[in-house]
Amino acid sequence: MTQGFDPVEVRSHIDAYCAKKGALAVGVADVEILERMSPAGHGPRALMPKVRSVISIGVGGGTAGAWTANAKTLAYVGDTETLAYKVAFGLAFYIESTFGYRAVFCPPDIDPEQGARIPMQSMKLHAEVAGIGARSMAGDILLHPEFGMLYYSSVFTEMPLVSDGPMTENPCPHPSCVELYRKQGRTPCQKFCPAGCLSGTIDADGRTEESCFEADKCAEMSQQYEAIPGVLMETLKAKDPLDQAMALYGPESQAIWYKLSIGAGELLALCFECMRVCPIAQQAPLSNPLKRGLARRKAAEASTENRGE
Repeated sequence: MTQGFDPVEVRSHIDAYCAKKGALAVGVADVEILERMSPAGHGPRALMPKVRSVISIGVGGGTAGAWTANAKTLAYVGDTETLAYKVAFGLAFYIESTFGYRAVFCPPDIDPEQGARIPMQSMKLHAEVAGIGARSMAGDILLHPEFGMLYYSSVFTEMPLVSDGPMTENPCPHPSCVELYRKQGRTPCQKFCPAGCLSGTIDADGRTEESCFEADKCAEMSQQYEAIPGVLMETLKAKDPLDQAMALYGPESQAIWYKLSIGAGELLALCFECMRVCPIAQQAPLSNPLKRGLARRKAAEASTENRGE
């Protein structure tokens, strides 16, 4: 389909494909902007030299019921990023088979040459530049005014598409967060972060003036993939057989072995408390399946009534 290529029509097909597979938001990021904003070696062209378009995909978070669960339960059922990856993986094949342009699923993984903290690409930056999320005071977690918190994935392609711009308005901070900040000096996410890793200020116009995220504090609580070397080190250091057994088979270690044995992704993103109290994540018009289902039913009823007139 490279002959008679219509980028507007192609974009409509891409949006329809992603929506059918479960995505809520789709945007195209400007490659040149991403190249300027990315650290050296981590721009889109480092992954795909001839990339012309970066497609960002957002899927909804957990169910409304999941947000009512306790913290340890939410750590298992709160994230939905695997759906985002499935949509993006399929989209790459769809682009190549339908439109005849090379495409690749952007791996959401760390750079194997730079340890456990540096990703190959920033899904967050892709989504921000594509206009399907804006950085919040909650550790720069992206928020969408209509869908709340989304999980993101990306597809790189040599197909030329018209890029979208970033959001013109940031939904964060929410008016209720501004009100709490005026009264107590903290937003809800800052107040209820169990690690105390969030701080910042809001100006007189109700906009973010300064936002600080102490990622090391958050990581200590919410990530376990670096805990495994620690377990092994404690085992090697232990002189007593009982201490060795406790290091290897204590409750926390057993949880890690369990997750590894079943291929669970819950070695990271183990804390959701900032989003649990975020009014945007919880109250956005289509922030959970309950609200999205209600909206669909209302739209269907309205359509039925219109046909009957």
